[in-house]
Amino acid sequence: MKSKIQMTKISNFFYKIIDAGDVWAHCDLFCGVYDPAQARIEAQSVYNAMKIYHMAKDDASKQRVVLIKEQRAELVKHHLWVLWTDYFQPEHAEKFENLHDLFWKATKAAGDAKKSVDPADGQKLIDMIDEIGSIFAATKDGYQYGPVASNMLGQAK
Repeated sequence: MKSKIQMTKISNFFYKIIDAGDVWAHCDLFCGVYDPAQARIEAQSVYNAMKIYHMAKDDASKQRVVLIKEQRAELVKHHLWVLWTDYFQPEHAEKFENLHDLFWKATKAAGDAKKSVDPADGQKLIDMIDEIGSIFAATKDGYQYGPVASNMLGQAK
């Protein structure tokens, strides 16, 4: 208990002597943290798992593939929500009128992919994320989404 009290005192001391002042950011995190590539990588994993499911010879392998696919689809939803709610701003929604609808549909597609083993559902999810990636690139100076999508094509084989 004594060490916990000491740590609290040390923390309080540092908070008193270090004043960062007011901080403003347009994003919840630092610029450079947000990237649709995270969602794309997970969506590619979902798609690949769907293909592997149909090649699996035994039920244990199929169960394992479904578990991994569902975990990856949930990660897609997470990455999409972070981009949608933390990165994109009202001015982006004004410029790209389909932005909210696209995110809603992509998030729904990730949920649908959790319930499916049809690679067409995985491809639909990838296509929506690629569209989001293109919009993201149009809002971020110097960012290119094309190489992300191109690199992932090799994963589909």
